[in-house]
Amino acid sequence: MLEVGTKAPQFTLADQAGNPVSLSDFAGKRIVLYFYPKDNTPGCTRQACAFAGAYEAFRTKDIVVIGISKDSVASHKKFAEKYELPFILLSDPDLQAIQAYDVWQEKKLYDKVSMGVVRSTYIIDEQGMIARAMPKVKPDTNAQEVLAALEAM
Repeated sequence: MLEVGTKAPQFTLADQAGNPVSLSDFAGKRIVLYFYPKDNTPGCTRQACAFAGAYEAFRTKDIVVIGISKDSVASHKKFAEKYELPFILLSDPDLQAIQAYDVWQEKKLYDKVSMGVVRSTYIIDEQGMIARAMPKVKPDTNAQEVLAALEAM
């Protein structure tokens, strides 16, 4: 994980509609940047739906919510439509942001070791600095933990 107080790495990735989105597009706003392994899997769907359910609370605070995985634009489009996700999903098949934010890590499952996205969330402040780093978050509680963290800031 990147350290709190460091500059958030810049990136430009395609959203679920295929449009380029850069972190710098949101200068002056707080950003919730969450990284997840894969569209349409049980945990990732629960996490996305929890962010969707809390989206109005983020929107009223003028906070941008962005989900990033290595899935394709087409996959993100279907995922967003199926679950009516109101926030930005970015496609990172080349692991540009995933590696820059240090969430591409070794994972173990049933004694099998592989590389993958570790479910993690960053809160980026209005100056583009990392205000909070949340490693290995739980899909069911992540959105509420982020809202609580934002309230405490």
